[in-house]
Amino acid sequence: MWGFRALRARAGHTAGVPYAMPQNYIPIFVFLLVAFAVAAGTLLVATIVRPRNPEKVKGMAYECGIEVQEGSRKRYTVRFYIVAILFVIFDVETIFLFPWAVQFKQLGAYGFVEMIVFLGILVLGYLWVWKKGALEWI
Repeated sequence: MWGFRALRARAGHTAGVPYAMPQNYIPIFVFLLVAFAVAAGTLLVATIVRPRNPEKVKGMAYECGIEVQEGSRKRYTVRFYIVAILFVIFDVETIFLFPWAVQFKQLGAYGFVEMIVFLGILVLGYLWVWKKGALEWI
């Protein structure tokens, strides 16, 4: 017996009995159905309840109560985006410090040396970016 029937026979299935869906997946499907229903219901209720009176003032940019000087669609320099991406990168890398601090005693000297190497690489990257002038705003 080779092929699919042989595998079914080894697994304890007979040739005429179809596979039954495992009962463990039913809660997952119910959860997905409820999640979809809640999302769709929320959007439907929001569409029905919201006011439908758009005005020109509602579409204007808001600058903390100050009269708008320019349009909100002006161009930003690439440096602005580079600084934003660098902030996210350095911020995410510093998140690795929390689990290390929690397990500091269990890691011992090896964990301390590894974190010093990690922070050294992080500081070198920061200094390289600073030297390249990526942190200059103008």
